[in-house]
Amino acid sequence: MIQAYAVKTPGGPLEPFDYEPGPLGQEEVEIQVEYCGICHSDLSMAKNDWGISQYPLIPGHEVVGTVAAMGDRVTTLTLGQRVGLGWFSHSCMHCEWCMSGNHNLCPTAEQTIVGRYGGFADKVRAHQEWVLPLPEGLDPAKVGPLFCGGVTVFSPIVELDIQPTDRVGVIGIGGLGHMALKFLRAWGCSVTAFSSNPAKEAEAREMGANHVIDSRDTSALEAAASTFDLILCTANADLDWGTYINALRPKGRLHFVGVVPSAISAYAFPLILGQKSISGSPLGSPATVGKMLEFAARHQIEPITETFSFSQLNEAMKHLESGKARYRIVLKH
Repeated sequence: MIQAYAVKTPGGPLEPFDYEPGPLGQEEVEIQVEYCGICHSDLSMAKNDWGISQYPLIPGHEVVGTVAAMGDRVTTLTLGQRVGLGWFSHSCMHCEWCMSGNHNLCPTAEQTIVGRYGGFADKVRAHQEWVLPLPEGLDPAKVGPLFCGGVTVFSPIVELDIQPTDRVGVIGIGGLGHMALKFLRAWGCSVTAFSSNPAKEAEAREMGANHVIDSRDTSALEAAASTFDLILCTANADLDWGTYINALRPKGRLHFVGVVPSAISAYAFPLILGQKSISGSPLGSPATVGKMLEFAARHQIEPITETFSFSQLNEAMKHLESGKARYRIVLKH
């Protein structure tokens, strides 16, 4: 029997919920949950903002724990090993995307909290390819958010072949953006934070920003014209995208990892003239997650977190929804 916390109606509170998981699959791993981050996606799923939630819904997809049980065909892990699990819990392993190392683009990939029970529980299960060992030197109490938010901002660095000499801007210094600053600075880039909150300037510099621009200052944005090789948008807000496209150097890219609410509007001429592009990306493959973990351990990169106990789950969710989280929330047993 697995003891968990579930939302039973859209937007309802998390309540104790027990379920029988059935036999462990031959390639499945059962994780004894020690810590689980709370991501804004958990909140969206709990409220059915995306129209894909099934109830009762057990959120939680930034899991850190130890291997409690393994199927007969699990070859990559050992009992008692400390591991992590993120948004994805399975991929088919035979489509063109899996076979090319792009498991996160698998059309039939299984999400940890979509149509199955997640990590707001004492145990959670997943296929072995998405359960990754934690390298030495990472704090298990803080590392959970790297498995979703962390790889979301790390993956573009790898996928887009960002160079240490590149100039990169980050829009939105929150749960995603603050990790992007840390990764990009350690990567060697010149990093600029775009923030609508001037009070965050000193903190943004501590996290890795070389420069900070007030995103509400039109003149400052215009003065940044032709400055950036990449602008990474982690915000969930509609902005004047033309101004940010204007801030790109030739061959520059405006890349989205934050889900902005409205259609992204842009004129074609500036894109054509400067050979610029607009793109987006979803998390990363198991190999990219592993690379991120090694990089984080080498450079001692960890998210800034607040800790709540599982018994404070509803309080923690309200704290996140209010926008007061600084900058990621982690639950502990």
